[in-house]
Amino acid sequence: MNADNQTHPVRYPELLSEIKQRIRSAQTRAMQGVNAELIRLYWEVGQMLDARQKREGWGAAVIPRLARDIRNELPEVKGFSERNIKRMLAFYREYGSLAVVPQPVAQAAVAEEVPQAVALFPTEVLLSLPWGHHLLLMEKVKDTETRYWYMQATLANGWSRNVLQMQIESSAHARQGKATSNFALRLPPPQSDLAQQALKDPYLFDFLTLAEPFHERELETGLIAHLEKFLLELGQGFAFVGRQYHIEVGDQDFYIDLLFYHLHLRCYIVIELKRGQFRPEYAGKMNFYCSVVDDVLKHRTDSPTIGLILCQEQNEVIAEYALRGVDKPIGVSTFELTRALPMELESSLPTIEQIERELAGDNKRS
Repeated sequence: MNADNQTHPVRYPELLSEIKQRIRSAQTRAMQGVNAELIRLYWEVGQMLDARQKREGWGAAVIPRLARDIRNELPEVKGFSERNIKRMLAFYREYGSLAVVPQPVAQAAVAEEVPQAVALFPTEVLLSLPWGHHLLLMEKVKDTETRYWYMQATLANGWSRNVLQMQIESSAHARQGKATSNFALRLPPPQSDLAQQALKDPYLFDFLTLAEPFHERELETGLIAHLEKFLLELGQGFAFVGRQYHIEVGDQDFYIDLLFYHLHLRCYIVIELKRGQFRPEYAGKMNFYCSVVDDVLKHRTDSPTIGLILCQEQNEVIAEYALRGVDKPIGVSTFELTRALPMELESSLPTIEQIERELAGDNKRS
């Protein structure tokens, strides 16, 4: 054995890879530990302020003084501005009944003392989220169960604060798992439930700038040009395989609009894009594509290929009938190119007629 082989043994790359992975894991745990201690500190500060206010009748004027004194006496400490200290108090009041309960088992023991709404939030979830995420959730999501959904989704998907805000604004919780599908008939229970939750309805493609009328190929091109945003809208686990993916059957060429592989479901996902309304014949074509992918691409350890038909409109009754007679698991969802305005905002905007009347009145007065 020469000196070079002694310096670089055959399995050295494997050793290096394993050590790098351990280093990254340790760094991640260290960052998570720092975040948990910070959240715990903020909760404890909020607890102390709340107790003093209740016991000694302290008013709001104490907080500005506290922020000023901390800044003067501990200038190296960040995060104790007047505004943030008020947020700490609000944070404690949101989660004060629960944060002292360390584990779900202990929560059950004091179920009668802890309100049911509060019991949704395990301490480990609260300590895992960054402070900025907590502030956003307290401000934007008032419903307890909905807030917990976003907490879990954030931890599962690794959403940044900006992504979390976008998901809240697009009502992601209300769209998840809403696709029309035959999964319950074509997949075993655990896989069918997971597959249903992996799809949503509608999908929002408001990052595109397409004007009606547009061709399906333009939609497809736009989605691939914004692949990162497209994958974010699809959700966790989707890995892009190809566009206009070529398959040959019986000496004929066919092209799948978009082909993905889902890392959690362990299966291929075929996506077909359709303008206008869903038509029953779309299900037959998708069934054909899924059959071919199962025969040609699917590994023996993969789960059955899933089809997703994305159209602009669908009649759920027609879609359910169309899917009932096909062999492969297929979902039907709609997509929107522009996000609809919230009803309360939409109703507050002036109509074209009101604007015209205002303009006419201005012209008369001038």
